Amino acid sequence: AASAAAAAEKAANGEDEDHDQRRLKYPDRLRLVTKNKEEGTELFKGAVDITQFRGACARYNKALTHAAKFVDLSPDQKEEVTSIKLSLHLNIAMCWLKITDAENHLDQAIRSCDEALALDEKCVKALFRRATAREQKGLYDEAKNDLTKAKELDPDDKAVPKLMTRVEAQIARQKAKEKKMYGKMFG
Repeated sequence: AASAAAAAEKAANGEDEDHDQRRLKYPDRLRLVTKNKEEGTELFKGAVDITQFRGACARYNKALTHAAKFVDLSPDQKEEVTSIKLSLHLNIAMCWLKITDAENHLDQAIRSCDEALALDEKCVKALFRRATAREQKGLYDEAKNDLTKAKELDPDDKAVPKLMTRVEAQIARQKAKEKKMYGKMFG
């Protein structure tokens, strides 16, 4: 059971062996990327437990592996591939937010969001998901920074203020706790 869990973790991280060294034409490689992405989405949408989220994550990672193998892209093709990669990183981040039994799931979610933001620094979804992971990890100031940026980029987003309220409440609690602690020390 432990080795099966380790294999599933490796697959979800996209670390399984990749023997595909073919130089496929753009449409053929794109078909592989799209097929894996769609399978991941199907698994994600139908997921009722962590195992299915792991499977979806593994599919998305496989799609990313294929997406890294494009060669000689035109500017339009490059833009399309970047858009797909961005979507895949966002999907992987969402999966990691759901795979709560993995010790490093929040770090993995943050890493995926970092990858997405490297592709598009103005991606509100990536900022929001990273803020969510950071909030769950107790990194409230960093979460607040992400949410502030997200709010600047999309003032109409309804989810950002809700999470911001939670994060600010946590920061206030932390400060009150520190104040009380220092009061006891020096009181």
